[in-house]
Amino acid sequence: MDGRRRTNPYELTEETPVYVISVAAQLSGLHPQTLRQYDRLGLVSPGRTAGRGRRYSARDIELLRTVQQLSQDEGINLAGIKRIIELENQVAALQSRVAELSAAVDGAAAAMQQREAAVHASYRRDLVPYQEVQQTSALVVWRPKRPQD
Repeated sequence: MDGRRRTNPYELTEETPVYVISVAAQLSGLHPQTLRQYDRLGLVSPGRTAGRGRRYSARDIELLRTVQQLSQDEGINLAGIKRIIELENQVAALQSRVAELSAAVDGAAAAMQQREAAVHASYRRDLVPYQEVQQTSALVVWRPKRPQD
């Protein structure tokens, strides 16, 4: 498995491999042999048909354009480009994990606040906190409330 998620096999997304190598080459502006070389080097990993034919997705086409831009415009060698792609994928995975953990922390904080509110709501209201009384000669008499007649 190449890590691509598919919930519905008939749903077309940017990750759906639909382009044959000649169309992918034309869309990316590269020669088909260059695409084969990039596949062998692991720069771009297109989907495969049952007969082992390559099928490129819209995301693969964008990645091919990025590889071409880094190679031709920036002068980065293919090993460097491969490392850049790996690091970008790692950053994206880590950002996804941070968002997931942040949502979990927010959920836990909300649950904790609800439990805290429930505890506070359960306090008896007829109890009064004890306060240290200064020495005095005053006398306090307590009388229970009588029902209203």
